Amino acid sequence: MYNKFGISLYLSSYDTKRDISERFQGSEYYVFTSFHIQEELNSISDYLKKAKVMCKSLNEKGFKIIADVSLKTLHFFAYDNVIQFAKDMHIDVLRLDYGFSDEEIISIAKVYHIAFNASTINYELVEQLIKNGCKVFAFHNYYPRPETGLDDKMFNNINQKLRKMGVKILAFIPGDEIKRGPIFEGLPTLEKHRFLHPYIAFLDLLSNFKIDSVFVGDIKISDIQFELIENYLTDGVIQIPAHLHKAYQYLYNQIFTIRVDSPDKIMRLQESREYSSDGQVEDQFNCVKRDAGSITMDNRYYKRYSGELQIVREALPQDQRVNVIGSILPDYLELMHCIKNGDKIKIVTI
Repeated sequence: MYNKFGISLYLSSYDTKRDISERFQGSEYYVFTSFHIQEELNSISDYLKKAKVMCKSLNEKGFKIIADVSLKTLHFFAYDNVIQFAKDMHIDVLRLDYGFSDEEIISIAKVYHIAFNASTINYELVEQLIKNGCKVFAFHNYYPRPETGLDDKMFNNINQKLRKMGVKILAFIPGDEIKRGPIFEGLPTLEKHRFLHPYIAFLDLLSNFKIDSVFVGDIKISDIQFELIENYLTDGVIQIPAHLHKAYQYLYNQIFTIRVDSPDKIMRLQESREYSSDGQVEDQFNCVKRDAGSITMDNRYYKRYSGELQIVREALPQDQRVNVIGSILPDYLELMHCIKNGDKIKIVTI
């Protein structure tokens, strides 16, 4: 396994959302699905048939499948052996839920990559599997009910133990276009992500929590959100949706580096020093209070700093030497908590 991004597909929505698998065909993304929720369909025969059709189709399109399975799953599908079930269903990673004994898990792990529920993981068993050379992943839950998602402290405590063991960690972010029922309020691992844009939640998990792979728990994310995520996966540049005043729109889509010595309150854009020192003389413009998310450029009254660009993390007072030339879009302000000194950024319009 390894891809930093994955999607989720479920039997209840697969027939109407085949365009999702068509769109991502050839991406080698992992697809998460669950075989626990049989009540999604009207009959057992429908469920079995559609499950096999879906998995076969995903396999043929080059996806890797992570499937949530339990002893109840085997009973429902009339299998005695989970390995045979996984082979017949083209499953690549088994996320083992309740019902399997330690002996059964050890036997399965010798043949198949397995993922544990990160919140209920048996650390001693995982250590034993790792010593035996088995490939093991820890996959956090998603939490459909508001107020039940994990908080930062709990999440970090779990992940710290797993990381010391060398276990790769996977987690969920919500979608924004089609939410999954029955609650329809997102499927995040972290509660704070429930109503954030998927792009922000994705970067938060990668940048601040060092999660190895991030899955969209809901049925679908919008094209804009996927494009922002995909672009980051391609070039490692964090795109910042923002509005720039007309005279400064030439700054859109330029790549800048956050200076490694930037303080907490501001991000200094390294390449803009080429504009300053002996560079351009910037006239005064819109010298107003600098709210969090303001994009600024020093003017001629800052002498050799004239032309230097900054992004304000925390509100700062008005300064006649500093022009406010734009701002991060309000619902993307949380991106600032995902950007580190040394990161590459690009100011974009969406």
